[in-house]
Amino acid sequence: MSIPLQLEFAALTDTGLLRPHNEDAIAISPDFGLVILADGMGGYNAGEVASNIAITTVRQVMETELRAIAAEPSVDALDHMSALLCHAVNEANTAILTAALQEPDYAGMGTTLVTALFHQQTITLAHVGDSRCYRQRDGQLEQLTRDHSLLQDQIDAGLVSADEAWFSPNRNLITRAVGVEDNIEVEVHDYVVLPGDLYLLCSDGLTDMLTAQHIEAILQESPEDLQLAAASLLAIANEQGGRDNISVILVHVQDHEAQKEGLIGRLFGWIK
Repeated sequence: MSIPLQLEFAALTDTGLLRPHNEDAIAISPDFGLVILADGMGGYNAGEVASNIAITTVRQVMETELRAIAAEPSVDALDHMSALLCHAVNEANTAILTAALQEPDYAGMGTTLVTALFHQQTITLAHVGDSRCYRQRDGQLEQLTRDHSLLQDQIDAGLVSADEAWFSPNRNLITRAVGVEDNIEVEVHDYVVLPGDLYLLCSDGLTDMLTAQHIEAILQESPEDLQLAAASLLAIANEQGGRDNISVILVHVQDHEAQKEGLIGRLFGWIK
């Protein structure tokens, strides 16, 4: 029998110091245990359009499907969350491509995407591109996602060391994005959730400015105040240069047992 977990959320996005506008987009759906972050790219504000289409589409698809599952619950439903997230991201891909066909100024736009769904004692994590998800457990920060980037491919091939990667001019060359091609490969994984876990979703505006060790130290400074921790991450990234838009979503799994609330809560054990 699974124990329901209470989730606490905090999310912030900032334009940074050098960019004229914010092409990142974030969304939280507490009732469904869903968080989404996208980092857009493209000319004439098209990146902003792509990232907003992505988070809106994923949220709408997921909430619609999860409501349907709640209305007709089945044992098998919980086994298909990975496929459901993949479907939602593919729907976002189609929506961005369609918008680009309808508006010439949007041609070539796209976005990275990382989204997490918390259900029972599991987080199902889907991503495309180099926006990341980290998990801090027992004070130790671990990167759960693997960047879809040229630099990561070079690291995997042994051509670049981790230390050299920090100074590489190829840091932002991604090999996958949502809304660029008709077919995309969404990477999806399930992880066991434990009480006390802290999950961080972020755009590369954060990780290009701060090392994992620096992020870990900042999170440890405000373990009981998620909003303060999120604000500190953004402020220090800007202090380090703020060369890009910066977005963070924090999800803390509370240590104490919570009461299930609402229809979705009764089915999946999510807590608002």
